[in-house]
Amino acid sequence: MKRTGRAVAALALAAVLSGLLSGCTGLRFGSVEELYALPSLPAEYQALEESINALIDEGAEYAAPSSGSNIQPVQLVDLDGDGQEEALAFMRKPAEERPLKIYIFSPEEGGYRRSAVLEGSGSAIFSIVYSDLDGDGRTELVVGWKTASEVQALTVYTLRSGQPEELLRTPYVKYALVDLNDSGCSELVVFRADTDGHGLAEMYGWQDGTLALQSSSRISVSMAELSNLGRVTSGALRDGTPALFVVGVVDSSVEITDILTAQDGELRNIVLSGITGTSTEVARFLSLYPTDINGDRITEVPVPVLLTGSSEEQSYYRVEWRSYDASGAFERAMSAYHSTEDGWYLVLPESWRDRVLVRRELGAEESTTVFSYRSGLDQVDFMKISAVTGNSREIKAVRGGRFILSRRAETIYCAELLAGNADWPSAMTEDELRTAFNLVTEEWQAGDN
Repeated sequence: MKRTGRAVAALALAAVLSGLLSGCTGLRFGSVEELYALPSLPAEYQALEESINALIDEGAEYAAPSSGSNIQPVQLVDLDGDGQEEALAFMRKPAEERPLKIYIFSPEEGGYRRSAVLEGSGSAIFSIVYSDLDGDGRTELVVGWKTASEVQALTVYTLRSGQPEELLRTPYVKYALVDLNDSGCSELVVFRADTDGHGLAEMYGWQDGTLALQSSSRISVSMAELSNLGRVTSGALRDGTPALFVVGVVDSSVEITDILTAQDGELRNIVLSGITGTSTEVARFLSLYPTDINGDRITEVPVPVLLTGSSEEQSYYRVEWRSYDASGAFERAMSAYHSTEDGWYLVLPESWRDRVLVRRELGAEESTTVFSYRSGLDQVDFMKISAVTGNSREIKAVRGGRFILSRRAETIYCAELLAGNADWPSAMTEDELRTAFNLVTEEWQAGDN
């Protein structure tokens, strides 16, 4: 078992170092033994490997963070700003009272030495984020510990004295690090339930040499609504003011959006109604979240509007993307039709507003969205957009009057302008359609912090 642990240790460290060691080298095929041998580590990391192996011999096992963007079992980070990277090994010693361990190894001539350890109780190390919260050049460590199935604890550490100092410990559901005060350093915003079970956002910032609670604000969503399909997105208002867009999802069908900014050092929910005490931004949930949809560096919020012609069996929506100012007032930045099933969206011309109907038709290895308009009592089809798959997709995509809009590995997106397009004042050309058509870019989510 120890030998297996040692092999995993070498592989884990080699994986971390692979980005540092990669380069253009000639290929060489050796013996079977050479092909299955563990990667060789540079001399300066052999001492680190030996130290990790010693921990494994003592009964430790790897316990890499399970979420966030830093999920490697061994991570290299310059914590003290001296240009040399410390190594952090994430481990568990099941027999100990505080079994979760983050070992910190500092570089020294010829290798690494173990210099500090962070310890936690619970079932797992949930996440870790590195951030210089006070601007002194040293990195603070923000660690999420999984303490129970529905409970997480957040701890912030500083290493300014060489040994870990705990700056903050609090229960949380989600958190964000963002410079809301435009101070050059990030504030920590923690989302949790208050004593009455209501959603609460708390903003912590650097004050008098420590991390202190500066302000708090109520949010509309419960922690259950935030933790399931909800999301916290860092973004900006129309004037460039930093903001947090907090989305909670109710019964997988309704999204509630809160928008938090720091005004005169106070955390404020700019869309919270003074009458109802909840957000004014409530809409149908279509798996769309606040984002900079049009590339203007302003964050827009999606608000679906039911299209005429929708039925109880099948509902179709156009999405109004709204931007906000510091008072919470919104403007419509863009309208679009999103085909979430097929992975594309179409920016809609203003002249189509409240005039266009949509239906989706499924065929063999093909799904088609048909656009139409009303002419008196008639419904006139004027355009089709299709997602074509299968081995014959190259032929099908250009059959008849079709032309190609875009491609993915297994899918070709094509369109056809129908006879009704020529007779309509709001007709679209092929070039205009290509410009308005966009593939949905799957935003890579590292997972919650």
